[in-house]
Amino acid sequence: MAIFSVYVVNKAGGLIYQWDSYSPRAEAEKTFSYPLDLLLKLHDERVLVAFGQRDGIRVGHAVLAINGVDVNGKYTADGKEVLEYLGNSANYPVSIRFGRPRLTSNEKLMLASMFHSLFAIGSQLSPEQGSSGIEMLETDTFKLHCFQTLTGIKFVVLADPRQAGIDSLLRKIYEIYSDFALKNPFYSLEMPIR
Repeated sequence: MAIFSVYVVNKAGGLIYQWDSYSPRAEAEKTFSYPLDLLLKLHDERVLVAFGQRDGIRVGHAVLAINGVDVNGKYTADGKEVLEYLGNSANYPVSIRFGRPRLTSNEKLMLASMFHSLFAIGSQLSPEQGSSGIEMLETDTFKLHCFQTLTGIKFVVLADPRQAGIDSLLRKIYEIYSDFALKNPFYSLEMPIR
């Protein structure tokens, strides 16, 4: 059981604060011979699988490591370009670790504003008058919990579906936000918290 992420979204839908405990989990590691039977492409400065699924490797998975050397974006930790390295037949056989990529800061901003819009739509479509919007979304792999303050700030937590006590955690996060951000004379409302 775990807390995956915490987001604080302002009343306009902008991301004020984000904490992420997610570390990319290697979902598949396989040794390949030349030529590579997967199509890899560069997308958003990451090397992703564009075509071909096998042995737990899915379209959209990112290359996380090559021969045990971590990959950061399109380069390995020792400075080699991933696509160039994998295009050279002299480097084979090669062991490649694949997994889900980390979200970029732009993707986190987009998700926060998208959730803000879904929250507003949910409160408007509710058959009950005065609905507060989305408080919890449940999937098979995570639960999204949301607490909206009277001023419109949303505190969102992504957690394991079996994790208990999220409501009290959301209220504690709100209390900490009130004590340390709002009482800080140098903090401007609706601005990112550093």
